[in-house]
Amino acid sequence: MAAPARPFLDRPIARGLALLVLLACLTGLAWLERERWLPAQTTAIADDPAALCFAARAAEIDGMLAEGLIAAQQAAAFKSRAEAMCRATAQGAAPGLPALPQ
Repeated sequence: MAAPARPFLDRPIARGLALLVLLACLTGLAWLERERWLPAQTTAIADDPAALCFAARAAEIDGMLAEGLIAAQQAAAFKSRAEAMCRATAQGAAPGLPALPQ
């Protein structure tokens, strides 16, 4: 006696197609959500207050250097100090005197 014919959904080819559809859906979802999982470097820098602060200070220092008000060594020192100040300010420390004890 011959085995009864299996419906299409019970065959291995149908399970393979289901797996391909699942992978296609997961790939599409990953593509749509790629910016949330892998933020662009420019987005991370644009939201960083320390980077914004340093960019403004560096532009001012470059302007002074272009006008001849300071030397190249001074510009490098000013930029390193500005970077430290911007990082400290972004972390919550105010520039100038340290905070009073409470």
